[in-house]
Amino acid sequence: MSTSRRPIIAARGENVDEEDVEDVLTSVEYAQQRRDELLRRNRVAFWFLGLCNNIAYVIMLSAANDILSNGKKSEETKSCREKITHRDCHAMSTGSVLLADILPGLIVKLTAPLYVQAIPFGLRHLIVVSLQFMSFFTVATSETVGMALFGTVLASIGSSLGEISYLSLASHFDNQIISMWSSGTGGAGIFGALAYAVLTDPFLLNISPRNALLSMLVLPIVFAVTYWLVLIVPTHIHRVSILRIRTYLVPNSSEQGRLGSRVAFERVEAQETSEDYRPLILSDSEDEESHHQSAHNRFGIREKIELAKPLVRFMLPLGLVYLAEYFINQGIFELLEFDCAHGFGLTPASQYRWYQVLYQLGVFVSRSSSDIITIKSVNLPLLALLQLLNAGLFFYDSLYFYVPHIFPMMLIIFYEGLLGGASYVNTFRAVHDEVGFENIHFWNLLFECSNFEDFQ
Repeated sequence: MSTSRRPIIAARGENVDEEDVEDVLTSVEYAQQRRDELLRRNRVAFWFLGLCNNIAYVIMLSAANDILSNGKKSEETKSCREKITHRDCHAMSTGSVLLADILPGLIVKLTAPLYVQAIPFGLRHLIVVSLQFMSFFTVATSETVGMALFGTVLASIGSSLGEISYLSLASHFDNQIISMWSSGTGGAGIFGALAYAVLTDPFLLNISPRNALLSMLVLPIVFAVTYWLVLIVPTHIHRVSILRIRTYLVPNSSEQGRLGSRVAFERVEAQETSEDYRPLILSDSEDEESHHQSAHNRFGIREKIELAKPLVRFMLPLGLVYLAEYFINQGIFELLEFDCAHGFGLTPASQYRWYQVLYQLGVFVSRSSSDIITIKSVNLPLLALLQLLNAGLFFYDSLYFYVPHIFPMMLIIFYEGLLGGASYVNTFRAVHDEVGFENIHFWNLLFECSNFEDFQ
């Protein structure tokens, strides 16, 4: 029995075959599924990129006490003290680890806007992964404090280069990428600090700091797989061909930061009406692309300095928040020791590690809830003021022992993390919402210069 095709009368009076309509609908459905798959993969990839990029930095700070003791535990720190009459501290403060973890990265961030756009994203990722691997291995196998600090320097450089690179790359993707990246960096804090605390705590796995750091060498592998196998990089992004040396630099004619280019999945027609799927950088014509690109290329150092001025109102409050956190976390935490009866029986080293965990937990919670609770840019200085008040509170306790038990201290540390995470994510959101998009790649790079803590 033959099957007849029923014609469908179109709006113009034309007959359209029903099977043709079904084919079109099937194609649209496939395009929708493909687009959703790309979105899921890219969002998951950026979460892991944020996690892996910042985790070395976090682990180095969590291991600061162990780095300064070269991984060796003295008899005095193997158990809690029954009574505390004075504060114990290292001859070299944990702040030295902070400096090794911050200053090299700060130099990278301050100079990156002048040269980093000439380096392809793929090559940058290779450098970042290599530095992370070398940092873990160097610190774990070091025999001296100096060598351990050198390994920390490698982690700092890699994390800072990765941070400015992936945030710049994020502008080629949909709006939710920034939130995923932010959540991933918060996850790096809680996962890194918690993993190190669990591995080394005497009441848990009780692994030596050296072996704990060696176990972290799996992370650079995850980092590499995420970028090269999970992330779908837009087709207009400049790629390196291993056998072609010329591709190791981005030529001006094919800037990977072309501001008007759409990501590959954005070209699907059905997607163009949805706000959720539009990249952060978008233009309506190739002529506008050329205008943006040529405008970017003609900027000199003086022009770039002028471009930086509008960001001061965002950078200053964020910088103050980080300054207060550095003072607390790497200057005061090592002095906040509680005796056995008031410190849950934790050793001094364990107390320090769990302080880091609670701080990072606060950061993670605030960053992951950024889409639910948004703080207006006019209120960002208030966050800086609250964090400075926290710094005064911690400093006062280090002198006069006025907090009676470790539990309320842990709650305050969690609150400190909430303020830090909220300050970062809301400042970055404000930059994207309130500054012009014409030079957004350069805005991203300059904004990162105020982020002295590699996303905390």
